[in-house]
Amino acid sequence: MKADNKRLAVKWVRDGIKRRYKKAEECALCGTTDELQFHHFYSVTLLFEKWLKENNLKVDTDDDVLAVRERFSEEHKKELFDETVTLCKHDHNERLHKIYGITPPLSTAEKQKRWISIQAAKLGRTYEFMGKADRET
Repeated sequence: MKADNKRLAVKWVRDGIKRRYKKAEECALCGTTDELQFHHFYSVTLLFEKWLKENNLKVDTDDDVLAVRERFSEEHKKELFDETVTLCKHDHNERLHKIYGITPPLSTAEKQKRWISIQAAKLGRTYEFMGKADRET
């Protein structure tokens, strides 16, 4: 099957990594436990496209994507699994993505983290981004 749509390739990548997500039990901003979503500070779509270009790889078929997605996820563990936050649907879509766009540029990751910390503080919550590697030291 030909992957005519760039979104299809990324869907295959997402399907391969979803089982490894560690979603928190509440929204980092408001604390709700309803309609939780997983947000990557580094867009999976943009990260994958950049990685393909840097490695001079093309993914024209489903088999092409399946052949490289594990390598991609291993090389980008930090961005895919640690550089993330759990947000409720409202805070994720109606707040964060309204500011940074549907597919935030990779260069905005640190700004997004700061924004999360500031918004959490405004709601009387404490949130400091700390990736898995930071927690283990």
